[in-house]
Amino acid sequence: MAADEQSQLWQLSLSLPKIPETRIFIRLSKLARAVLISLTTATPNQVGAAKPMGSFVYALPNRQDGREPLSTVLFPHEPTLDLTTRLARLIARRAQLPTYVTNSMSFAEDGMGDAVDDEMSVFGGVAEAVLEQLDLPLMR
Repeated sequence: MAADEQSQLWQLSLSLPKIPETRIFIRLSKLARAVLISLTTATPNQVGAAKPMGSFVYALPNRQDGREPLSTVLFPHEPTLDLTTRLARLIARRAQLPTYVTNSMSFAEDGMGDAVDDEMSVFGGVAEAVLEQLDLPLMR
């Protein structure tokens, strides 16, 4: 089977209930032996504006304990690090594939701030969209 036949690519966009003008953009690639996810946000007034790189995390399934994937931070950006690590570990555990996640999402300019409830709702929405595209169950 050719490499192109083994890979799949999706580009998704989600809106946030609290700030509908802000969109989360997800680029999801499922390769033969890995998953790659890139996350960013944009509003109509931010088009073309430069953003910080964000965090880049690598996670892989743990053969010793399947419930606790291993992860390492390849590039840290503190405001995005926790969500990036959580998502990488979740997808690695569910897909049983090495997973790379880049995350340059930012909600500070939109008034959402860094509240835990807000971050968890974003995490839940992104995780649900990614798992659905990969045909994986949300809960396990």
